[in-house]
Amino acid sequence: MLSKTLNQKVRSRTPGRFLGRWGLSLLLGADLVSINVAFLAAYWLRYYGGIGGEVAEPFFVGLNAYLPIILILNIALPLLGAASGIYRPAIQLAFFEELMRVMSSISLGFMGITTVIFILQRFSYSRAVLLMAWAVTVAALCSVRIGRRIALSTLRRRGIGVKRALVVGEAGEHSIGRTVMHIIATEPGILYRLVGFVSANGDTGDQGRFRCLGTLRELPAILEEEQIDEVIIALPAVGREQILSIGGVCEQQGVRFKIVPDMYELSLTLVDLNDLRGIPLIGLRQNTIRGFNLATKRTLDVVVAAALLLLFSPIWLAIALAIKVDSPGPVLFRQKRLGKDGRPFAVYKFRSMRVGAEAEREQLRDLNESDGPLFKIRNDPRLTKVGRLLRRLSVDEVPQILNVLRGEMSLVGPRPPTPDEVEQYEPWQRRRLEVMPGMTGLWQVSGRSELPFDEMMMLDIYYIDNWSVSLDLQIMLRTLPAVLSGHGAY
Repeated sequence: MLSKTLNQKVRSRTPGRFLGRWGLSLLLGADLVSINVAFLAAYWLRYYGGIGGEVAEPFFVGLNAYLPIILILNIALPLLGAASGIYRPAIQLAFFEELMRVMSSISLGFMGITTVIFILQRFSYSRAVLLMAWAVTVAALCSVRIGRRIALSTLRRRGIGVKRALVVGEAGEHSIGRTVMHIIATEPGILYRLVGFVSANGDTGDQGRFRCLGTLRELPAILEEEQIDEVIIALPAVGREQILSIGGVCEQQGVRFKIVPDMYELSLTLVDLNDLRGIPLIGLRQNTIRGFNLATKRTLDVVVAAALLLLFSPIWLAIALAIKVDSPGPVLFRQKRLGKDGRPFAVYKFRSMRVGAEAEREQLRDLNESDGPLFKIRNDPRLTKVGRLLRRLSVDEVPQILNVLRGEMSLVGPRPPTPDEVEQYEPWQRRRLEVMPGMTGLWQVSGRSELPFDEMMMLDIYYIDNWSVSLDLQIMLRTLPAVLSGHGAY
């Protein structure tokens, strides 16, 4: 039975090794083909397609003259790409970050070539060819990466290249093990499929949606029955002996294992690693949404919010009219929320409930379907007909664009809490008040109201600690599919 299980493991890991070891080689090959095809296409468009005007006979340059440039591109662009990290596994880079690195490495390569041509005064080369070659190469290499992600996603949905993972850790809301499980379950593109966890402290209760499969004594049987490919050991420093024992069990059954460094119980997203001439220095990463980053985020907020307000104003007016016709009362609903550093402000929403709905909240307390301080009812009896549709499409929060333009909110950030919610926060949850709240956020595109409250908080804090422009853009684009699917919207 054991040998049969091990053979199954070897077969299940083979596609994963192919996707990792040979996948990057195929990616490099696809890039080289794309670079050459892109340049040939640019050359044809300029000299034969007439893009940029007809080329007079005295100014016609044969393709042979461009061969040195093509050769340099075939060497320089992959090297620049490798230096910028575009040949890392897709899991290590966010989608938009990968595309930005592709664009920057290609742009740097073409800028270098153009500079050399200028210095050597080789003005016989067409600047239009170089410009078109740059644009087509960017489009081609970005398309290759989009295709790779689609292919990997398709393979992973079919279980190819995905490892069945088991987390071994201590049960608890703020344990390292819970953090690891949460990341595996919510991060798109992760190469693991979380089967469950094994409790190292004897607590066998499930952790929210994470299933407890047993205790350490049952680990050998669990590895065999669940056909685990990889074990992730997430135990505090005091569990070193346990770690050695677990590693021994995994080796006996031919299961790979990895160890999460404890870092003295620091949040894994807060660790900042540097070195002092080879001596590792570990510190706490500070909130990155400040200074120039804050100004960049604010500029993005204003530009996008103003564009949304202008482009879709007829739709907003139609919604306002529908609300007015459907039920008596104002079109907009104002509610006190807390923003950055706990400052109160009035958040705007399209009214989706009958007038006086707030006063009925205590009477409906027993119907609450959310944990923690949140109050959510899937089929809330206070909703109007139009309001139910607005909630389903998540457009009741559109007027918060006004809050964004007023500087009280951001397009992306943690959900703005009510004062009574904040009163129930634990100390670690108050970190989400360090930044401006947002209209959408990481947990809204990762399950919305279906997520437990603690996971919502962890996603918000992860966002704060890992903010980037590319992360904001990624969340914005993921918001539309999340809204259209309606999953978790109530």
